[in-house]
Amino acid sequence: MRAHDLATVFDHLPARYPELRGRVALVTGASRGIGLGIAARLAREGMKLVLSGLDAIEVTEASTVLRELGADVTGVAGDLSEAAFCRQLVDVALETFGGLHLLVNNAADIRRARVRELPPELIDSQWLINARAPLLLSLRAAEVMQSDSDSSIVNISSVGAGRSQLPGLPYGMMKGAVEAMTRNLAMDLGEHGIRVNAVAPGWTPMNLDPNSAADSDYVRDVARYISLNKPGRPQDIGAAVAFLASTDASYITGHVLVVDGGLSMQLHPPDQPI
Repeated sequence: MRAHDLATVFDHLPARYPELRGRVALVTGASRGIGLGIAARLAREGMKLVLSGLDAIEVTEASTVLRELGADVTGVAGDLSEAAFCRQLVDVALETFGGLHLLVNNAADIRRARVRELPPELIDSQWLINARAPLLLSLRAAEVMQSDSDSSIVNISSVGAGRSQLPGLPYGMMKGAVEAMTRNLAMDLGEHGIRVNAVAPGWTPMNLDPNSAADSDYVRDVARYISLNKPGRPQDIGAAVAFLASTDASYITGHVLVVDGGLSMQLHPPDQPI
């Protein structure tokens, strides 16, 4: 999903949780893909949004289109590997909207490599962006979230956190750390009324052309390995995040919600019995 897709998608998104209207959400990595799908759904629910992304042009485009669709949005471009930027994002939410009720840690470096081709620099980069940044943002968010406001943190993990793939490093390892962080934060922050959960998406393609025959063939071929026989969409992850932020999930914390069409439950793909 890109900014130009929003006009087509937005009006078809449901708004199911009136309690979210007027509340404030910070979504990282929200200028495209899954992050933009999450931002669109939260905007449809009437939440005020702070969006972050690495590319300033993409952040501006996403913020502008959402604003044109009626959302109250502030976009901030920057590098989450810098601790000061993590703190700045929460401060922007406070200064712009007066509070913070939902943090969605979505941004990630998704590059993967085989063991003999894995550079130390990639490990360092993913540690900073995929693991340290969500923790720093969560710590700062927890400082400002009010204990009586049913605030929550949702971390975006991956089915790769609990399953192996080739190549899988260092991405899968970092997502495993995110899930461990989710449980530990949930334990620590429960007494303050802050819930912490994660969503683990499955295959959610983001850069395919629906008018391309080659891309359509690729989707059909890969979908054969998924129980529901279709890929995930960014708005499917947005729906899961909205639910976890809502009062319908008020007794759920420390949980990883898998949204993968049945991909990770399988002992073997549907058409390849052992």
